[in-house]
Amino acid sequence: MNSRFKRAFDWIAQQDLAKLEPGKFPVDGTEVHVSVSQKDGLKTSDAKFEAHNNYIDIQVCLAGKEQMGWKPRSTCTQPVADYNEEKDIIFYKDQPDTYFQLQGGQFVIFFPEDVHAPMIGEGPIKKLVVKVKI
Repeated sequence: MNSRFKRAFDWIAQQDLAKLEPGKFPVDGTEVHVSVSQKDGLKTSDAKFEAHNNYIDIQVCLAGKEQMGWKPRSTCTQPVADYNEEKDIIFYKDQPDTYFQLQGGQFVIFFPEDVHAPMIGEGPIKKLVVKVKI
């Protein structure tokens, strides 16, 4: 496991997750940082299919129901554009192999080999994303 996971999960454990407002929260400089968002869910066809090279995502559903798509990066062959180093993101035209759903209090961890389509759902979804440097 990544040595920075402890800092990430300690930060999560110290928060009153129900009261977290949308925004960005530094945890450990560029090594671990958090963003909280609250937005309406997207249709499956509108969700961005993305992956990261330098950070691991710990995505926590705080409220609502969030469906996510997933596919191994090794099988994705249709990048939308080149990798954006500044934003640590690449998008794909490929379609997920599988979908799963998170409810309030559940989380998922995406590594660089995981291409994922977050924020699929109906109604408001409140979520927390911890970016953990590799």
